[in-house]
Order: sequence, then structure tokens, then C-alpha cells
Amino acid sequence: MIPQDSTLRVVRPTDNLNKIALMYSKALGFEMLKQFKDYDGFNGVVLGHKKHAYHLEFVEKIGVEAGRAPSTEHLLVFYVDCSRVWERSCRNMIDAGFTVVESSNPYWEQVGKTFEDIDGYRVVLQNRDWSL
Repeated sequence: MIPQDSTLRVVRPTDNLNKIALMYSKALGFEMLKQFKDYDGFNGVVLGHKKHAYHLEFVEKIGVEAGRAPSTEHLLVFYVDCSRVWERSCRNMIDAGFTVVESSNPYWEQVGKTFEDIDGYRVVLQNRDWSL
């Protein structure tokens, strides 16, 4: 069993390392926690908040094209229950360069918006509380 206080890191490949790091930092308010250059053939950045138990890492393998997201179901979903914060967060996504897209799953359209980054990966902002 994984300990409950473990940190989750989601890693995504990119061909646009600097742009994608800026987009996610600006849109989600993440800090750059770590950056590395030519570490065993990889460049990358780790974004997040020091006190959160999750991080996003974007990597580029030197000399290898990552391409676009393999499907429209590669999602990061954030549940934001306060309408004002949700609306502000949606504006931040657009201001950072994300594109509003229609989700392939109608569930995400009920009380949320789906945004696509320059690599084709998607972020959903749901305007509700997450509960089991």
C-alpha cells in the first residue's frame, strides 16, 4: 500500500518545455520547484506548490520528438467549488494561452470547462466540490 502522505507527480512529455512551463505556471499559479538540463538526456521542469502533495513535471528527451497528446482523454481535473474562484481560474487559463475546447466526455461539460494546452493535453476545471 502506498502511504497516504506520498506525493504524486504527473509527468508529461513536451516539445515546448519553456512555453508549457510558463502556461501552467501562469494558469494554475504553480511555482517552479525544480529545473534540470541534460540530465541523462532529458531537460525538464517540476511545477507545483511546496505544500501540495502533487506536482506536474514536463520533460523533453533531447533529440526525440514527443508529439501531441495521444487522445483527448488525457486530463488533469481540478474541482473548484467557489463560483468566483472558478470563473477567475477559467480566465487565468485563457490568459495563459490555453484554448477552451469541448470535452469528448459530456460529464465534464455539465458544470465545468475543458482547456487544451499547446501539446494537446487537457485540463478540466469543475465548478463543484469533489466528494465520494
